Amino acid sequence: MLVALLSAFLGGLILNLMPCVFPIISLKAFGLARQGGDPKRMRQEGAAFFAGTLLAMLALAGTLIALRAGGQAVGWGFQLQSPLVVGLLILVLLGSALNLTGLFEFGLGLQRMGQTLDDRDGLLGAALTGALAVVVATPCAGPFMAGAIGFALVQPPLSALAIFAALGAGVAAPFTLLSFSPGLARQLPRPGAWMTTLKQALAFPMLAAAAWLLWVLAQQTGSAGLALMLGCALLLAFACWIFGIAQRRGMSGRPAKTLHGMAAIGLVAIGVLCASPGSALRAPATAPLAEASTPSAEIKPVPWSPEAVAKERAAGRAVFVDFSAEWCLTCKVNEKAVLSTAAFKAAIAETGTTYMVADSTNYDARIEQAMMELGRSGLPLYLVYPAKGGDPAILPQLLDTKTAVAALKTASGKKV
Repeated sequence: MLVALLSAFLGGLILNLMPCVFPIISLKAFGLARQGGDPKRMRQEGAAFFAGTLLAMLALAGTLIALRAGGQAVGWGFQLQSPLVVGLLILVLLGSALNLTGLFEFGLGLQRMGQTLDDRDGLLGAALTGALAVVVATPCAGPFMAGAIGFALVQPPLSALAIFAALGAGVAAPFTLLSFSPGLARQLPRPGAWMTTLKQALAFPMLAAAAWLLWVLAQQTGSAGLALMLGCALLLAFACWIFGIAQRRGMSGRPAKTLHGMAAIGLVAIGVLCASPGSALRAPATAPLAEASTPSAEIKPVPWSPEAVAKERAAGRAVFVDFSAEWCLTCKVNEKAVLSTAAFKAAIAETGTTYMVADSTNYDARIEQAMMELGRSGLPLYLVYPAKGGDPAILPQLLDTKTAVAALKTASGKKV
């Protein structure tokens, strides 16, 4: 249990470096600099961020545990198997980016536009930022996390929640430490004109994260979902622009009710388009529209199924299974750095190994069930079944070519 708690905490620390999470954490560090070194204020924001992160992690973990207890085969990162959730995250990140550029101001009184957030809004914003960081950080199980999550999901609920709480604490630790450390806080630059430029610059990493999620959505839903989300993004940008005009009019004392109404209509239209029963974002998640990604045309991986694995093993062939998803960044790194290399392709051909891909981009109960039986929940997961029978070897999540090639040769009975 202690090892699982420590592994979860370390895994949470590493999640801060994920490309889609780092800009969110950077935004909070920018917020600390904006406070001008006020220790009390910084501690309050740090505590609010920690609370938001922890509560979001426990809510996500509690939902996962409850679904599994109810017989649902779901795994870690299940929220990104829903196109509707992915679409919502795209719009949240896009709205955040537009806010950073100054198109509109969120959370400010109209008469105090451009000034510091009041205490309530600032603390709520810090808590919501922590929650957003958790939602976009968790789909991939990075180093140290796989074993901890797998262990947690076979424990009683309270023990499992303790491990997920350690994971959330790891995600929140760097920013919280900064906010509670006067020595570190003194290293932050003083507020000044540079902050406007930096704030606008931070919009671009947020847009990059939104673009990544848009690509994920296209893999899940095809061109129909992509077209719908592009339309929703256009509507959101229009609503934000109208809202910004209304704010500036309100500052000058001119009525802005009509503009507020137009912005509200735009947001309602987005909700109707996304949530309607016929929406492309509500397509059944059990039938992916995109084919499994092919790391190499020469390897020609085949779709995974328990029956296909059994058939290949009965024929005396070793089997390499890549449990992956389009939204799993670690999977994509391994795919580029290892699974598409000449050495790996040569080893597949030399050993006569069958290469299979279990694609979890959209929800697949059989894939989740297979991972549960192995005590695993997070992606990526790599299995090598020996040609002569026996349990599969589980390869590291951070894969390297030497390890993968050696595992293929061992499984096929060839000398390493």
